[in-house]
Amino acid sequence: MSNFYSMVKQAKASWEALLNQKKPVIYAGAASCGRAAGILPIIEELEVLSKEIPLDIVEVGCIGPCYLEPIIGIQKKDSSTILYSNVQVRQVREIVENYLNKGDPQVDKAIGTLSGNGIEGIPSFWEHPMIKNQVRIVLKNCGIIDPTNIDHYLAMDGYLGLKNALAMSPEEVIKVVSDAGLRGRGGAGFPTGLKWKFTRAEKDQDKYIICNADEGDPGAFMNRSLIEGDPHSVLEGMIIGAYAIGAQKGYIYCRAEYPLAIERFEKAIADMRERDLLGENILNSNFDFDIEIKRGAGAFVCGEETALIASVMGDRGMPRQKPPYPSQEGVWGKPTIINNVETLGTVPVILRMGKTWYAKYGTEQSKGTKTFSLVGKIKRTGLIEVPLGTTLREVIFEIGGGVAEEKNFKAIQVGGPSGGTIPSAFIDEPLDYEELTKLGAIMGSGGIVVIDDETCVVDLAKYFLKFTEAESCGKCVPCRIGNKQLLILLEKITEGKGTIEDFELLEEFAHTVSEGSLCGLGKTAPNPVITTLMYFRDEYRSHVLDKRCPAKVCKELFVYQVDEETCIGCEICRKRCPTGAVTGEKKKPHVIHIEDCIKCDVCFTNCPAKAIRKIDKVDVEIVSN
Repeated sequence: MSNFYSMVKQAKASWEALLNQKKPVIYAGAASCGRAAGILPIIEELEVLSKEIPLDIVEVGCIGPCYLEPIIGIQKKDSSTILYSNVQVRQVREIVENYLNKGDPQVDKAIGTLSGNGIEGIPSFWEHPMIKNQVRIVLKNCGIIDPTNIDHYLAMDGYLGLKNALAMSPEEVIKVVSDAGLRGRGGAGFPTGLKWKFTRAEKDQDKYIICNADEGDPGAFMNRSLIEGDPHSVLEGMIIGAYAIGAQKGYIYCRAEYPLAIERFEKAIADMRERDLLGENILNSNFDFDIEIKRGAGAFVCGEETALIASVMGDRGMPRQKPPYPSQEGVWGKPTIINNVETLGTVPVILRMGKTWYAKYGTEQSKGTKTFSLVGKIKRTGLIEVPLGTTLREVIFEIGGGVAEEKNFKAIQVGGPSGGTIPSAFIDEPLDYEELTKLGAIMGSGGIVVIDDETCVVDLAKYFLKFTEAESCGKCVPCRIGNKQLLILLEKITEGKGTIEDFELLEEFAHTVSEGSLCGLGKTAPNPVITTLMYFRDEYRSHVLDKRCPAKVCKELFVYQVDEETCIGCEICRKRCPTGAVTGEKKKPHVIHIEDCIKCDVCFTNCPAKAIRKIDKVDVEIVSN
């Protein structure tokens, strides 16, 4: 089908037919978050129900608020699509039958309507507290369309950006992207157009483009969610980038731990080939381009571009010294650009809507929107998209709903294990590349971990450093040896064995590793240590000098005790203790024997009277002496 506009017309007609058909449609959020929450048994139940009640089932991606999964939407002719959250299998029949057969939308179970004429008592989903302050540009199709149906993407003006790009010269495409102010969404924010310009200028006729889908940060799932919910947006951006630099071959480097994302890519690529959107003479433009998927083994270091290139070529994923840069010498020694998933997903919007439209979002130096994953001690976990420059306060308290369990907000870790810990004092600072750098952090791919006052930042730094130390490729000494030594020092400090000399050595080592490492992994691995030392120095000093963990997290520095006045003698702690460390009679205060306690936390988390206390170990020793 070579006529682009007739193809789009047919796709739009198909989409309208879906929205206006007489038979009800059930939309099921079937991305990884929905699957983890239990959507697949719900879909099975819906399939059984469809034999009794005529209805169609459409699987869509993640719409954003993961904490509300599993989510289903019910569309009835001449009415809004109603979304229901936290649905359980046993509720499916009741929800569907009550609405479709009895006309009862069950207002108390609904979270919002997507579109249409509205339902009395059910607000618009787009006015939901987590959604209303977002600007959905990259995520606009996620949770709305079937990611396996290319007609759905075409109906949403998909591939119109590619059509516009192919009508320009490659240099004009690069200028549009540059003028829009798009910066790389996977790391330090290097200008995308400038990267393309450098690669375009190389004289070699063989060039490559790589989509970096190797999202490896703990707590980050922005790229995976975009692929699972709207793979064509990423692929369209990839073709535009290839046209701009003059590449005829592209690679998608996606970790094998993302099987659903890979499945989405494979289906989309097959459909694109059938529609003349991939392969030879794309849309009769005389431009040839094809894509191959390379599965990564999940090595965090392969997020570094030269290590990624080595892995694509079948070598061990290890970084090399730069220059030459990948734009000069990349895959197979040829000029190569690497863009991450979100960067490529943004490109088609710019080519479709225009550079001026896109640049109206964000700040002067950080244009557009950015997706973030909100995780940690926050009420509304999930995937969000906001203009760059949005403050931390807006993200955490307006969009995220504040800290979970009404605890106090202490800090955020942004940018993954290589990012930095930003304290609550900077809550009104904007989220953009420049401001985060000033605070000692990086944007990274966009993972935000919210930390409450019951989190120990020393333990948190140890957690992230343990991850990066294990993920080091070992090529350079500062990273291989230095991060190991940093981890040893942190372990000593959290065990109450640290000295003032260890404390001083920790800071010295952190800066040495950062300055001396070969690649971005080693250079940024000490960031959690450096930023927590910068902002929470007293907490480190408390561990070292006072042998206390203010958050009562470091197990070697506290013990459990039963508050006799609060204990109701329910025996739950005694019965569930795996080592028999708790003794006592029913309806009488119990006792925890410190020498037998392994600090598994079972008694603390299960006590209905909240009678278990965490006491600084030094205080107990003072009393006993």
